[in-house]
Amino acid sequence: MMEKQERKERLSEYRERKKIGGICAVRNIKNGKMLLTAAPDLRGFQNRFEFSKTTGGAVNLKLQKDWDTFGPQAFEFEVLEELEQKETQTAKEFSEDLKALLELKTEGFDPETLY
Repeated sequence: MMEKQERKERLSEYRERKKIGGICAVRNIKNGKMLLTAAPDLRGFQNRFEFSKTTGGAVNLKLQKDWDTFGPQAFEFEVLEELEQKETQTAKEFSEDLKALLELKTEGFDPETLY
């Protein structure tokens, strides 16, 4: 069993880690469509994506119909751009920056290819 001090240290390390967010795509390799999303925690979103592939539920409801039709193996995860949260940035400010970045990234794609 982990001692209290060790647990506190690990919790502190977790809270102080660099927060890397960004824009990622969940791509359907069968029909070429993709979901672009802004994730404040890229690693967490990727973990959720991988977990959803094992459980059968889509990582986002917009994907569910194709997820059911083609199966989870038809989808892949890709990081398009990373953004590190600045020490002085609040979570809300970071989220707003990610939203703006997502809008810029979305402009470069044909709306017909997006979920």
